[in-house]
Amino acid sequence: MATISEIESWADTHHPKWIDFIRVALGLFIFYKGVMFIANTNALMEMMSNSDLRFFNLALAHYVAFAHLVGGGLIAFGLLTRFAIIFQIPILIGAVFFVNINQGFLSVSNNLEFEISLAVLILLIVFLFYGSGKFSLDYWMKNHPNW
Repeated sequence: MATISEIESWADTHHPKWIDFIRVALGLFIFYKGVMFIANTNALMEMMSNSDLRFFNLALAHYVAFAHLVGGGLIAFGLLTRFAIIFQIPILIGAVFFVNINQGFLSVSNNLEFEISLAVLILLIVFLFYGSGKFSLDYWMKNHPNW
């Protein structure tokens, strides 16, 4: 536990301010993907099509949409950022290694889902380490505990 506190303390003191704008954009993008999953649930179900596990796929589709909506909002506002990222990482690992890996880099169909999923996964890992930063509700609540 002391190691985690040391990492968090180091990340807070070495956190560049410009990276907060990337965190906000990442959160808004994840939120947007959640809205798109809800608007087009059939496309999500087709991506995860497996006739043996139809109920599991339906539950997984709802988890992905809910986690993207709530987690994207939390990441964008910088509220419980690391907690929200922990719920996003398994989704992106699944997207990168199981759903979009067949397309590969720069596929003929020019579908950039694999590259986008990989970039979002890398950014989530970066923000899991760095945290929410100074332009966040976490930082504001830490400095205003009695408000």
